[in-house]
This record gives sequence, structure tokens and C-alpha cells, in this order.
Amino acid sequence: MTSTFQKHQRRQGKAISVRTKLRQVSGRPRMSVFRSLANISVQIVDDLRGHTLASASSLEKDVRTAIKGLRKTDVAKKVGSLVAERAKRAGVAKVAFDRGAYKYHGRVKALADAAREAGLEF
Repeated sequence: MTSTFQKHQRRQGKAISVRTKLRQVSGRPRMSVFRSLANISVQIVDDLRGHTLASASSLEKDVRTAIKGLRKTDVAKKVGSLVAERAKRAGVAKVAFDRGAYKYHGRVKALADAAREAGLEF
């Protein structure tokens, strides 16, 4: 049996691997996704300066009221379009998509597709 610590280390290793590949490819800001069982959040981070340029989450008050009764993938779509809108306001048009240790599938894919539709390039 694997311990919780080993699972955590394996997950962190996957996320670091994805991030390393992103750094090699582009000097763009990184769009980092975090997915929990109930919520999803995303940040656009400038790694060179160490600043968050834009963010959105399903935990925000105004988003919570808009997503009541929706499925998790629909919530991810709303969050994706919201972060794209906020990124445009911050002057960011191109990002590098950081899925972390999550598969590009389901809610993560829905968020990415919605952000693309709203005008972000990656």
C-alpha cells in the first residue's frame, strides 16, 4: 500500500514536470489551475516577477450566486471565461496553460476551452 505522503510526492512530481516543460517552451505568464472535489480556481502568474496578474475562483461571492445549481463542468466554464476577461483587462493575451498534476480532461478541459473562447491564446 502506498502512503498518503507518497501519493502527495508523486502528485507534486507530476506538477513540477509540467511546469518545467512550460518554462522551456515560453516566456509567457502561466495560467495555473487548482481543482478540488467541490471547487475550481485559476491564476495567471508572472513567474519572472512573482506576481499574480489575474485570478478567478468558484469560491468568490459573485460567482457563487451565478453558479448555484450548475454542474461542476459548467462551473469550470464560467470560471474560465471570467479569468479570460480579467486577464484581458490586465493586458494579458497569451498564456502558458499549467494543468498541474491533473489530466487535461473534464473540468480542466472545460475551463481551458472557455478561456480560449473568451479570447486567451495558449
